[in-house]
Amino acid sequence: MYRLLSYRTDAGATRAGLLIGDRIHDLENEFKAARLRPGLDTTSLIALFKAWEKWKPYFDKIAAEPKTDGMALASVKIAAPLQYPGVIYMAGSNYIDHLLEMNPGPPPDKSKTQPFFFLKTVEGTVIGTNETVHLPSYSQKVDWEAEIAFVVGRTARNVAVKNAMDYIAGYTIVNDLSARDNSRRSDVVFIYDWIGQKCFDTSCPMGPWIVPADQIGDPNNLAIKLWVNDTLHQNSNTKHLFFDYAEQLAWLSQRVTLNPGDVISTGTPAGVGAGKGVFLKHGDVVTIEIEGIGRLVNPVVQD
Repeated sequence: MYRLLSYRTDAGATRAGLLIGDRIHDLENEFKAARLRPGLDTTSLIALFKAWEKWKPYFDKIAAEPKTDGMALASVKIAAPLQYPGVIYMAGSNYIDHLLEMNPGPPPDKSKTQPFFFLKTVEGTVIGTNETVHLPSYSQKVDWEAEIAFVVGRTARNVAVKNAMDYIAGYTIVNDLSARDNSRRSDVVFIYDWIGQKCFDTSCPMGPWIVPADQIGDPNNLAIKLWVNDTLHQNSNTKHLFFDYAEQLAWLSQRVTLNPGDVISTGTPAGVGAGKGVFLKHGDVVTIEIEGIGRLVNPVVQD
């Protein structure tokens, strides 16, 4: 079993690594030791994901018999795994219990609805585990949303649901932070403000690493939990997804071309702060744990 991650050197550079047990093996050094010349930037995990089908067998070989000693995980600062995805697609209202806590009423009829998505901006929003969330000055109601996300591993266009899982390279954790008091505007006819609510800097913690799809077990039955400090707020399971991974990928691929390295975050269960009237504040620490993946931890500050 192995994980793919990005880590920071003492000089501040970001490099790609493969985690085996508690040791990180630098992928560029592993390729050199195996006398492989990939012809791409092997310090960049996003570059390797863009050629996922070609390089996945080599990751398996490295995991089975690494040629370098590696570094202790505890000695290395982990960065967001992908620097940076081409697009981050975010599913909305994709657990019925979350939909009902935000919009009480009759539950939706799946036969009469379709998946719903919005976009996160990328480079400004994505941060890694143990990196700091900065609450935006224009919001007093920043909320948390624990989500399992997957990384696209093959170019996908008009994919059928029955084949869609073949296009998933791996899984990670995303926290879809949301400025709830900026979700709607009264000064424009379009009402909804996806930029103000969802795209402030540091609003997309991701990580701590990516688990290859063939290493995850059953992605449809993974416990998903979120704590703020010591309080457990979200406690659910991916089996409660309304539209599953295959349905989401297929629907998106019928509208846009999905590219290797794109990320699709699949929605959050009940237990967000808006349902309780509780929001993030300076000094909080948010921890998300998804079974089979790991823990994503982020301190919160108000600048």
